[in-house]
Amino acid sequence: MAVSFRYWDDCSDPSDMEEMWRIPEVSTEWLDAGESRGQRVHLSRDPDGQPYLTQTEMKAVAEIVVRRHFASRIDLQDMICTIAELESDRQPLATSCNQKTKETTVGIMQLSPETAEWLVSELGYRSYEVEGNPDLLYWPFVSIYLGAAYINWLSNFDQKERSEEFVVRAYTGGPKKATHKSTLPYWKRYLSVKESLPSRKLFDEGRLNDALVCATSPPPAMQTSEKAGVLYSYWDSRASPEDMEELWNHPEVLKEWTKSGERRGQVRFSHDDKKRPYLSRVELKAVAEIILSRHFSTKAVKPTVLCALAEVVSLRFVNGVGPRPGIMGIDYSAAFWLYTELGYRAYRIDSVDDVTKPFVSMYFGAAYLVWLSEYEGRERTPQFVVQAYIAGPKNVNLQETGPLRLKFEQAFGNYEDTKREEGGCTIL
Repeated sequence: MAVSFRYWDDCSDPSDMEEMWRIPEVSTEWLDAGESRGQRVHLSRDPDGQPYLTQTEMKAVAEIVVRRHFASRIDLQDMICTIAELESDRQPLATSCNQKTKETTVGIMQLSPETAEWLVSELGYRSYEVEGNPDLLYWPFVSIYLGAAYINWLSNFDQKERSEEFVVRAYTGGPKKATHKSTLPYWKRYLSVKESLPSRKLFDEGRLNDALVCATSPPPAMQTSEKAGVLYSYWDSRASPEDMEELWNHPEVLKEWTKSGERRGQVRFSHDDKKRPYLSRVELKAVAEIILSRHFSTKAVKPTVLCALAEVVSLRFVNGVGPRPGIMGIDYSAAFWLYTELGYRAYRIDSVDDVTKPFVSMYFGAAYLVWLSEYEGRERTPQFVVQAYIAGPKNVNLQETGPLRLKFEQAFGNYEDTKREEGGCTIL
């Protein structure tokens, strides 16, 4: 076999190893096995001499990957661990070949190099340099990261929120066979394996020092309301400590959160009857005001305009609506272009999940609005900018005054405190 590992350090970055040592269960297991800090850590071996991850190690890697890259999807952890059991028995060097399709899959999560390249090039999962280096797919952190990315994509396949059963069956057979009888046995095995896995240890996302700790109860993003049975999503998993502090310092937000009984480190998003998280209008306007005052103070962009656009493109849903992610509907490719080409780098863009963070989405939404205001090198009218933001600059029709314009005007009225002059509102 061309790829071979003896030590964890052979297939992990130093930063990943440090994260592993910081998890109490892992450090205890490693120390009990005779490993020591500062020395290379041996991979466990099965009777055939093949390396594998212990269940403790597997859970730890899943926790780290989800915390770093998929904070909005804590539920991924159990699914990752269960699929890894089914796909590879937690063996990083596992390889299989489909006799019908001739497709080869590798690593703990059994991804094909083609799928991995697609996740990197098309969906923007670039935290590991996989392109041109397919051997990285054997690395546990890389395989689990891209496996989680694929699961995340399947969970919203064809712009529809998908069930756990759909995602699991699609993972093994592809989306077209998610309801085919051929994938039903896999789903049944999945349920059996998931039930038999040891209960996972969760990390506390609220620690500002980013340390991992044992939790005796679920962290904020997993807590449920006993009264309503609602699984809440939390602001704190989608905003930096600095951004959260700014929100707590905002008078209107403070008033709203205090009234609803929120606590620092445990601020819930509002949820609709379908359990979808969304921003209140007070929260949305506060985010817009904070972003503009921090990063666009020299630009004549009004927070009310950003809020109205958010109403139109996302209905204020945290995850966005349909193919447009985030509250401002800025997809990964647009945000990445604004980041790399136009120099808007106040927030990093490492994966598609980043654009579902309210402050990140608002920042790149404002940047896109500024760019449109001078599209093709000339100052544009407010009417052009609004239409271009919603439909794209190539699809602007200034003679169009129908539903699109009316929808924006109605949304704008929800935020503009001052009376508008007859004939329209000042947008920029």
